[in-house]
Amino acid sequence: MTGQLSLLVVIAETGRVIQRLRVREIDDDEGRRLVRIVRRGTGSVVTWRRAQMVLLSAQGMDVAAIAKVAFTSEDRVRDVIRNFSADGFSSLYPKYKGGRPPKFTLPQRREIKKIAKSRPAEHGLPFSTWSLHKLAEFLVAEGVVDDISHEGLRVLLREEGVTFQRLKTWKASTDPQYAVKKARVEHLYAIADQEVIPEPGEPEIVFCVDEFGPLNLQPHPGRQWAAVSGKNKEPGRRPRRRRRATYTRTAGVRHLFAAFELGEDRLYGHIKPRKNRARFLEFCRYLRSLYPPETRIAIICDNFSPHLTTKKDKRVGQWAAASNTEIAYTPTNSSWLNRVEAQFTALRYFALDGTDHASHEEQGSMIRRYIIWRNNHAYDERLRRVVDRANVA
Repeated sequence: MTGQLSLLVVIAETGRVIQRLRVREIDDDEGRRLVRIVRRGTGSVVTWRRAQMVLLSAQGMDVAAIAKVAFTSEDRVRDVIRNFSADGFSSLYPKYKGGRPPKFTLPQRREIKKIAKSRPAEHGLPFSTWSLHKLAEFLVAEGVVDDISHEGLRVLLREEGVTFQRLKTWKASTDPQYAVKKARVEHLYAIADQEVIPEPGEPEIVFCVDEFGPLNLQPHPGRQWAAVSGKNKEPGRRPRRRRRATYTRTAGVRHLFAAFELGEDRLYGHIKPRKNRARFLEFCRYLRSLYPPETRIAIICDNFSPHLTTKKDKRVGQWAAASNTEIAYTPTNSSWLNRVEAQFTALRYFALDGTDHASHEEQGSMIRRYIIWRNNHAYDERLRRVVDRANVA
C-alpha cells in the first residue's frame, strides 16, 4: 500500500513537471493587435519576434515548435511567454535607454556584411535570398546585434558598399585550354596597355574583333525628352512622338564587323550582308592594311566558326601565317574577355536606341557617323561611363 502511494506521488509530480507552457488567455482585441504587429513587419525586429512567439503560443503551438520556427532557444521562448502573461504588450517592446541610436562596431559591421553577401541556405534557412526583414531577424537571433531596424540595416549595408541587385546569368567555360587561352589574351592586353614590353616576335598592335547584329529594320526601344502630359500638359500640345507597335521585316538583315584597336583607342566597322569566313577575312585584310607589313599585329576573337581554321577550310590560319598576324581566341563561352563587347553597348545606347530606320542605308549611315564621332570623342565622359559600366557587368 505504501509503495502504491509513493508511485502515485511520483506520477503526480512528474505530471506537474511536464505540463506544457502556454500564454495566458488573450481576447479578440489583443489577438488582432498581435496579428497587426506580425503582419506589419516594420519597426523593431525584437518586438516582431516577441509578438510572433506569443501569437504562436496563443494558437496552441508548444515551446519546442515555436523555438524551431523562430530560430531561437526554448528558454528564450519561455521567457517571452511568461513576461507577456505577466506584463502584457509592454513586454514586447525593448526597454532602451535614451540617447543616440546604437553604433555598430567594426567587427559587427563586417559580420553583417558577410552574412548579407552569403546565401540563406548556407545557414540552414529555407530561403533563396535575404530580405531586409529576414536578414534583420537572423542577425538578432544569432546575437550579431541586439536589435536593428530595417532602415538602419539598409543604411549600414549601403555604407558598406552592399546593395540589392538583380542576379545575372553566367555560363561556365568547359574549354580544356581555358587557362592557356585566357592567359594569352590577358598578356596581349598587357602589351596593349603598355604594362609589359613585347618581346621580339610578339605583336605590337592588338585588335579586338567581333560581329554586332543582326541589324534589323525595326523600331528600337528608347527614351526621349517630351512635354509633360496628363493634367499639367500645355494647352494645344501636340501628341508626343511614339514608336511603332507593328512592323514587317522584308529587307533582310545586315551585320557589323567591328574592331577595337586598344593602343589608339579607336573603333573600326564594316557593314556586310552576311557574316561568313570570306567576309571575316576581308575585314582582317583591312585591319592588316592599317599598319606596315613588318609590324606584327594580333586579332582577338571568339570561337565563332568563321573565325576558326578547320580541317576543311584552312584559309584563316594560312592568311594569318602569311600576313605576320596572330589570331588569339578567347576560351569557349568566355567572349566577355573580348573588350569590343563593351563598345557594342555604347553603340546601341548612342546610335540605335529609340530609332526606327526606313532602310539599311539609313541605319548604316547612322552607325558609321557614330563610329567617327566616337573616335573623335574617345574620352567623352558619358561614353566612358557607359563603357565602364558594361565592362563591370
